[in-house]
Amino acid sequence: MSKSLSFATSFPPPGSRWLRLWTLRTDANVALYRITRGRLGGRWKRRNPILLLEHEGRHSGKRRTTPVVYTPVGDELIVVAAPRGSDSNPGWYHNIRDGSDTWVQMGRHRFPVLAREADLAERESLWPRLVQANPDYVHYDRDPHRRIPVMVLRRRNF
Repeated sequence: MSKSLSFATSFPPPGSRWLRLWTLRTDANVALYRITRGRLGGRWKRRNPILLLEHEGRHSGKRRTTPVVYTPVGDELIVVAAPRGSDSNPGWYHNIRDGSDTWVQMGRHRFPVLAREADLAERESLWPRLVQANPDYVHYDRDPHRRIPVMVLRRRNF
């Protein structure tokens, strides 16, 4: 398999037909999730729950919605910023890290969240729980030069 097709090592290059296909798939998943309130499109590999992460593009200012696997830990939702183990951080990571107005939809519930990146110690304590919830993550952390960001989402109180 060529590098441009392997989502486990890199994301499709901008403008490629593979990225367009990936985008169409993502858009379809978001629409299906919203229409069915998460009953369809709400799980990855039948075991991992998916939430819709709504954020604002830091350059474009456009509202974007990304389906993301999450792990609940107490009152927080933990998400890993590596789409299918990609070598680069996803756009949503940069958007929410930079303080974008962020919302989460879980099933039929939609609410605002505060997002922050877990510090190194917190990430190390969360990582085993994340791997237990999603065994695919064990392969994500293989590059000693790349520390995959772990984001913590907490419901925002008004």
